[in-house]
Amino acid sequence: MKTYWNTQGGLTQLAEWQPNCWTQVTCPTEDDQRELEERFGIPDYFITDISDTDERARYEYDDGWMLIILRIPYVKEVRSRTPYTTVPLGIIHKRDVTITVCYYETNMMIDFVSFQQKRAEGFTDYVDMVFRLFLSSAVWYLKRLKQISSLIDKAKRNLDRDVNNESLIGLSRLQDSLTYFQTSIRGNETLLSKLKFKLQIDELDADLIEDVNIEMTQARETTAIYSNILESTMDTYSSIINNNMNTVMKTLTSVSILMMFPTLIASLFGMNLINGMENNPLGFAFALVLSVAVSACAWWLLHRQKLV
Repeated sequence: MKTYWNTQGGLTQLAEWQPNCWTQVTCPTEDDQRELEERFGIPDYFITDISDTDERARYEYDDGWMLIILRIPYVKEVRSRTPYTTVPLGIIHKRDVTITVCYYETNMMIDFVSFQQKRAEGFTDYVDMVFRLFLSSAVWYLKRLKQISSLIDKAKRNLDRDVNNESLIGLSRLQDSLTYFQTSIRGNETLLSKLKFKLQIDELDADLIEDVNIEMTQARETTAIYSNILESTMDTYSSIINNNMNTVMKTLTSVSILMMFPTLIASLFGMNLINGMENNPLGFAFALVLSVAVSACAWWLLHRQKLV
């Protein structure tokens, strides 16, 4: 899907492409990709790189074209091993052509357009737009981190009531998401530090970059904090599970020891040998009382050692 935006004095939608407009391409089809390459002459591997979900944050020049790949947060709508992850957003520019390409429909881009329309100021140039996308991505990382924090608290409350596999697996998946966030944020920070020396920056851009740095630093530190908390939580519940397992094994071992004595006595008196109790009418009662007495003594000894 392609949308053309006039960025002068505000963000208004256009019916067709015009010079210096912003072309927003979301979930492009093969026809959209072919049209971009044939109409604007974009290097074909630019689009291919953007479609790679594992593509790192970077920039590249080729025949006057500039490609910037930014990693942005993305939430998978279906159940997944990593409910929160990151996807590449490509920014392609050459003279009067500015195109953004993303193979996923993200809340960040929807919010970005809505916010710029409310802001009603547009973009001074493509550099301003690039850094505002950086700022929006940092803000959305913080939003997603708050959601992850809520999920961690919910899982911990469930685990406080009952240590179950579902909650532990949920925490493990959130740990994977935080790993993706941490790696992507660091990549975006590295990319931002390089672009500051590659793009033509004015005083307003410098102020915007400072805001981006603040938000990205906060996002990175918040991700590190949540990751450490989650790792500590997983270690704690792992220790609890091991302790519970040791308690169960100790109890089962003690029960096995207690059951061993009645079995031993019954086996001795039940052997086909002369033991003096064959014809005694109280033989069964004697064996029973002896089993109970020996088991009681064993229980007392185990209880004294705090094994039962």
